[in-house]
Amino acid sequence: MAHTIRKKDKLIARIRRLKGQLEGVERALDSEKPCAEVLRQLASARGAMNGLTAELLEDHLREHVLRAGSAAEREQGGEELLGIIRTYMK
Repeated sequence: MAHTIRKKDKLIARIRRLKGQLEGVERALDSEKPCAEVLRQLASARGAMNGLTAELLEDHLREHVLRAGSAAEREQGGEELLGIIRTYMK
């Protein structure tokens, strides 16, 4: 995927922030923080994961469907995207 290579540093930075958020949830549980605080941290991590997923879905659509060179490449990119969406919606 060319778009993940071009944005590699940015994507890795987002993943590292997400890891930090999940480690924060772990620390909150370990230190027996109130459930409302843990839930807020989980909601924040989920939002970060959803944002990253949305960005990559959009990039895939643009790169492998809308800008693909041939009809066969567009079809393949679309089928890949459908499979990803099915998995994501489970």
